[in-house]
Amino acid sequence: MGVFDLFKKKPEQPPGGAGQGSAPGAEPKAGAADAAAPKQGLFGMLRSALKKTTDVLNTDIRDLFKREGRLVDDEFLAELFAILVKTDMGAGPAGRIRDRIGADFRARVVHMQDVLASVKDEVRKILQQPEQPIQLAASGPTVVLVVGVNGSGKTTSIAKLANRFRTEGKKVVLGAGDTFRAAAVEQLTIWADRLGVEIVKTGQGGDPAAVAHKAVATALESQADVCIIDTAGRLQTQTNLMQQLEKVHRVISKLIPDAPHETLLVLDATAGQNALSQAQGFSTAAKCTGIILSKLDGSAKGGVIIPIRERFAIPVKFVGLGEQAADLAVFNADEFVEALFAEPPPK
Repeated sequence: MGVFDLFKKKPEQPPGGAGQGSAPGAEPKAGAADAAAPKQGLFGMLRSALKKTTDVLNTDIRDLFKREGRLVDDEFLAELFAILVKTDMGAGPAGRIRDRIGADFRARVVHMQDVLASVKDEVRKILQQPEQPIQLAASGPTVVLVVGVNGSGKTTSIAKLANRFRTEGKKVVLGAGDTFRAAAVEQLTIWADRLGVEIVKTGQGGDPAAVAHKAVATALESQADVCIIDTAGRLQTQTNLMQQLEKVHRVISKLIPDAPHETLLVLDATAGQNALSQAQGFSTAAKCTGIILSKLDGSAKGGVIIPIRERFAIPVKFVGLGEQAADLAVFNADEFVEALFAEPPPK
């Protein structure tokens, strides 16, 4: 059942089935013509990427204007809460929205547009932030450290960032610092070749800090504009993770005192509530300055961005909207909310 089912007349007999979930999407693969610019505008890309989440919210939207509205009572509010939680926005934000609807409309018969306006307003308040693209260094290379667990879409997100800078005319150097996973180095090398950017790497099991140091040194020597450094996606303990990241910070800052200028955490939208625990683990250890929400197009759990913004003082800088290198957009709260609750196009 979706949000819009709440406005249907209740049948005499209770409905029997529950809504179906959506399978998580696969991590994007490097492919030919990935650097081509997307044909749709940003809103269209967001709308397409959020389709699975929107479908959870907007089931049976064609029936909206055939019903007489719905009384806002405890039963209605409980159903609304359950539907919102299903998008993985979590009990906190879902409860906040439910309470807002209760305060605004309790004991009134309302129509979909009345309630939807309040829901959108509350979600927008939680997500609101200024657009925050990468903060570039005043002079010399801008160093961007990218962190996240294995399988989060970290390597592909790095490629998308590199493509974004490259299309802006900037010279980019990549550092393949996830040395504990051979596939990560191989995949980043493929992307570097396709995008035409330089990459610094070492053998499997090499010292990630040494790779980071060499990548920054290479960026300085070649007068590159941006240096993007991958990091290990899995270490045995939180202590090991913190020690490794502190070492990377230390060696980078010896070359450029203010570096890294950005530390971006990649979170997988298909992970749902697990993304929250990842954000908790990395936000302290990595001193994150921003989040990239990846695989948004493969998830019915796009609502997870809401508790992330509510619980962590870390801005969402980018969202991954597809499989091509160009499918990365600066996060805009207003456009995200409008796309999340967009009505499906007529068939």
